[in-house]
Order: sequence, then structure tokens, then C-alpha cells
Amino acid sequence: DTIDAGNGSVRFYDKVIKDTRKEGYGKITVKEAFELSSNVAFSKIINSNYKGREGDFVERLYRMHLNERLGIEIKGEGEPFIQYPGDEYWSGISLPMMSHGYEVRMTPLQILTFYNAIANNGSMVKPRFIDRVTHYGQVIKKINAEIIDPSICSRETVRDARLMLEGVVLNGTARNLMNEHFTIAGKTGTAQIANEKYGYKIDSKVSYQASFVGYFPADNPKYSCIVVINSPSSDVYYGNLVAGPVFKEIANKVYATSLDMHHPVRLTETPAITDVPYSKNGSLEDLNFVLDHLDIKYKSESSDMDWVLTRKMEGHIAIDELNVKKGIVPNVKEMGLKDAVYLLEKEGMVVTVRGRGKVVDQSIQPGSIIQPGNQITLTMSFI
Repeated sequence: DTIDAGNGSVRFYDKVIKDTRKEGYGKITVKEAFELSSNVAFSKIINSNYKGREGDFVERLYRMHLNERLGIEIKGEGEPFIQYPGDEYWSGISLPMMSHGYEVRMTPLQILTFYNAIANNGSMVKPRFIDRVTHYGQVIKKINAEIIDPSICSRETVRDARLMLEGVVLNGTARNLMNEHFTIAGKTGTAQIANEKYGYKIDSKVSYQASFVGYFPADNPKYSCIVVINSPSSDVYYGNLVAGPVFKEIANKVYATSLDMHHPVRLTETPAITDVPYSKNGSLEDLNFVLDHLDIKYKSESSDMDWVLTRKMEGHIAIDELNVKKGIVPNVKEMGLKDAVYLLEKEGMVVTVRGRGKVVDQSIQPGSIIQPGNQITLTMSFI
């Protein structure tokens, strides 16, 4: 379907709605209107389809739970505000204004939950800040996911929404978020900030809020994220230029540190000399995860081990059990800092650290009896 976005502005009663592009977009498809963030196009679409039955439009928003609190664990969650026809502040311009995000109020987390549902094929899940509680490595409480609604809309609607969200990055206002390693889908947002006393202007100046909300990878979503920046200090305030780069930096960092977003390294031909990388000592569970994902061969006598020593062999890594006894200082040499600190603090020791890298020395020798309040210094190095 196409819509005439005209010459960049449209009037509803005494309110003029404008697009960023002053000359307008002319006739464009609905998908293009979404990708280009055309306020004019969407105000026309919603007004022409729901004028006279405004309640139907608002009820559709309510059915997607946009007017409900999430009930998160942290106190102080804001109350969403989506007014209904006949409410105190409803007017003739409410429908076209709501079509592009005004006259409504939602917290960033509430908005993110909605976009996460689109990424999750329509299933809306309550955000969790904690998924488990552990004590010395043992899970003592698991917090299960809570589904708010298994399907906020039809599969067809989810498919169309995801195509448009991908299009925002591929063809629209967020083309600066494209990268060669994975795809991002989402929506830019640029809004004027209202002041309770002075409306949208204070001393003839307008404050803006820039945002980008989305998920990645677009073809197989694993992470969703929202970035909201209030009153950017520079004259640049558009969502794609202010919030977009922050989102991209976060996504790139997650991609770089998440093995599940990378394909295993598989050689099509066996090299003449098979070499394996150096491997740290530490948790067998973590080690297995890394080696499996990198397709590195390893051999161990048993899988029933928690802590292990590793040895680089010809063509594989040998894994041996590290004997850890209660009340005895463990050998944490060749471990990463996380595993070393965990083992020592679990025994009640106070740990100080010097340097970076792997543990190359420990001030109390392995096998020593731990005394209450023992302080141990770990020396780290990349060598």
C-alpha cells in the first residue's frame, strides 16, 4: 500500500505535523514510511483508518499490554499512560499525535519489552534482572521466565514488523548502524520533551530526546537493547546520530564477546602441521564450552571434574583433574582471574591482585593449610 506523505507537513485542526525532510517524501509505501520515520505518513494512515472509531485504535494498544506495568522486581516502575477517547486530555489531534509517539508515556524498559516481543515471534516476556541465585557455585534458587502474553499479535504481523525494523537499518534512518558481521533491526526515535509549565519550549528553545531500540542479530535475535539520551548537549539530536552509535557500540561489544554469535572455526583442509592454542587452567564447564565452539580437540579421562589442569599436546589439549580440598590452598597458577578469585574467596581468603593476564605466582604456596583471614597476593602476567 502507498500513502501520500506530501510536501513534508500536514495540518490537523490547529496542529501542523512535520517531517524531518522539509520538502517531504511524496508518495511512498507504508514500509518506506516506517523506514524513513515519516510523521506525516503515519498520522495520515492512522487518522484515515481510525477517525470516528478512535477507541478501536486505543484498544489495540491495550491488547498488546502497552498500558500495563511490567511488575518488575525493582520498586518505582513508572505507570504507562495511554489515554482513551473521552478522557480529560483527549482532543481532535490525539489520534494523529499518538500515531508517531506523542500523548503517550512509557518507560524505556516497557518499550524494550514490546520490541523484545517482536524479536521473540510475538511472545512477550517479563524482564528479569536475576535468573538464578547461587551460593559457592551451587544454585539455591532459579527464577523462571514469566510470559506476559504468548502472542501479542499474529505471526503475519510479526513477520511484517520485523521486515520493517530490518529495513530501518538497511534502507532508512539508521543506515549508519549497518556492519559486515551481523544484522541489526530497530527503530530510531526523536521527540521533543514536554515541560509541565512551558510546553515544548523554554526560553524559545526546544529540548529533545533521542533513542534507538532494537535487537540483533536481526535474522536470529538473541539480544534486545534500548538507548535513550535526554537533551543531547550538541545541536545534533536525531536518534540515529545520537543514540544509534551507542547502540552499535554495545552490539559490537556483545558480538565480540559472545561465542554463540560466531560460527565454529572449521578448516576445509587439514594443515600440514596441526597446532593448538594455549589454554588456561580453571573450570571444566567453561573450558569445554570454549573448546567445543572453537572446534579444538581435547582429551580427558573423565567428564566428572569441576576444576582442571590443561596441557598442550600434539594436535590436542590434555585435560587432567585439579585436586581442590577444603581448608587447603589450591594451585591457581595458569588460571584466569575469575576462577582463581572464586576458588580462594570460597575458602575465606582475602585476595589482592597485581598485574593483568593469567596467574603466574601466588604468595602462599599450594597445599598450605588455610588460616582464618589469610591474605594472598596473585601476580598476573600475559607471559
